Amino acid sequence: MSDPHSTAPHDDGPHEGPIKTPKQLIIAVVASFVVPIVAIILLVNYVDFAAKPSAGSDGLGAEAVARRLQPIGAVEIRDASAPRVLRTAEQVYTGQCAACHAVGAAGAPKLGDAAAWAPRIATGYEALLTSALKGKGAMAAQGGGEYSDYEIGRAVVYMANQAGGKLAEPPAPAASAASAPN
Repeated sequence: MSDPHSTAPHDDGPHEGPIKTPKQLIIAVVASFVVPIVAIILLVNYVDFAAKPSAGSDGLGAEAVARRLQPIGAVEIRDASAPRVLRTAEQVYTGQCAACHAVGAAGAPKLGDAAAWAPRIATGYEALLTSALKGKGAMAAQGGGEYSDYEIGRAVVYMANQAGGKLAEPPAPAASAASAPN
């Protein structure tokens, strides 16, 4: 009689697995590689089945493409002999200077900031006008652009006077070069 509580090993015969021949071993090894790869390919195709827009992007939408294809500039043809309409100092400031001088961008003195403008005003109108026309520091040259040198000069006086300066309005330009004697 054997003791049911005995810890002696039982020998029930040889232990055999499900693979009994070399052919079965080869099939099992190949299947262990092929089945996961096929499953991954099927999952990727399932997830990427339909074309979905990217999250937060409409870069390929019709409106976005139309925005990218719009012209970036326009040509404006003006009659050189037409009478020139001078803009006011405030209009020139708003159109050309306010982008930086309203917020103090790139170290530009803010409109009305007497402390920042005082050393500049002390240099005089001609120095301020030269800085505006030729550029200084981060400020690009303003001369030769949409506004005449006279209009830029008036804007310089406007900004300086808003900060406590007492600069006089620059004299108006001569009537016309065509009427000047040769």
